[in-house]
Amino acid sequence: MLQWKESRMSHAGVSCYDCHVVPKSHPSAIQCPGIKGTNIYISPLVSPKTCAKCHPTEVEQFTKSGHARLASRPVVDVPKLQKLQYYFEGGEFAGVPKKDPRTTAPRETGCIVCHGGKIILGPDKKPISGWPGGIGTRYPDGGVGSCVACHYRHTFSLEQARKPETCGRCHLGPDHPDIEIYLESKHGQLYLAHGEKWRWNSAPETWEPGDYTAPTCATCHMSGIGALKTTHNVNERLKWDMVHKKSVIRSGERGDGKKGRQLMVQVCANCHSTLHTKQFMSSLDNAVALYNAYWDGAVKMFNELKAKGLLKKDKWSDGYQELMYYLWHHVGRRARHGAAMNGPDYAHWHGFFQIFQVYKDLQAIYNYRIKHNKIEELSTVMSSAPY
Repeated sequence: MLQWKESRMSHAGVSCYDCHVVPKSHPSAIQCPGIKGTNIYISPLVSPKTCAKCHPTEVEQFTKSGHARLASRPVVDVPKLQKLQYYFEGGEFAGVPKKDPRTTAPRETGCIVCHGGKIILGPDKKPISGWPGGIGTRYPDGGVGSCVACHYRHTFSLEQARKPETCGRCHLGPDHPDIEIYLESKHGQLYLAHGEKWRWNSAPETWEPGDYTAPTCATCHMSGIGALKTTHNVNERLKWDMVHKKSVIRSGERGDGKKGRQLMVQVCANCHSTLHTKQFMSSLDNAVALYNAYWDGAVKMFNELKAKGLLKKDKWSDGYQELMYYLWHHVGRRARHGAAMNGPDYAHWHGFFQIFQVYKDLQAIYNYRIKHNKIEELSTVMSSAPY
């Protein structure tokens, strides 16, 4: 209650009723003891459909972004990743019975918390799985995405949403250490040194350089700056898809990469010269091209091994396939993200330095199998996640 009283929503006259009261027909409509016998029904689940009543533009933008359906896709829509969560991480392969509650622990405590999942309701219409969830949460009313993943309830603070630590709750770790990269960068160093003096509560569309002396994640990817309007579509200002196995220019539901580069250059132009920005973007493009060359080489060897029957069916006990996963999902992402965000240690030591080591090990496994026409008895991969 105290958080709500201090919020802009409270000052604007938005009450608990406006967000939590739902029709009796709502999938998660319930009645607390204090309202039994009335025609008032409430839901603890506030989906973007509710937020859209007051924020239609923001919800429309958000729904088109990688933070909505695409975020929860790996958790909800991809069977092989569900097998990873339940069978492997959940311990079924090690003897934990199928559908034992323990098998859901990795999914519930890890995957869903950031990615979001599908909310499952019990007989009493209260959630029994998937809630609270991350940014791509799929609600029973059909809404997709969680606004409170960034705008924490119940203050919904602009200041909190603009600070990099909010993004760093999910964008961190061995596969996408974005908060670590940011704090290593010159932008992050300026934030750490002077951020407490910055003006964080300027109204949307008015938060500009001068309020801050270096950008945060929100500044570059979402905030209004210069001639650019605020957007809740985090895909809009990006050229490359640097999440998947091979980097390609974004298209379709993942954005318009050519336009995205132009928009990001406009962001940079508010603080940097054209020469500086052109050089930086050229270096990024070269880094992406180098990673793609490594990936193409790994795929070529993979296809030859597959054609000769020299791959195990279980990729997680096959040294080649395990290393190929790390080449993409861990060291390859770190190199690309480090290059994109001015994090030299992650671009180099945690990135390309480890990429070439992983690649050499891939070559060694490939050469052994081709020469001997057999798979080595034990995997030579000793580290579960090169870092």
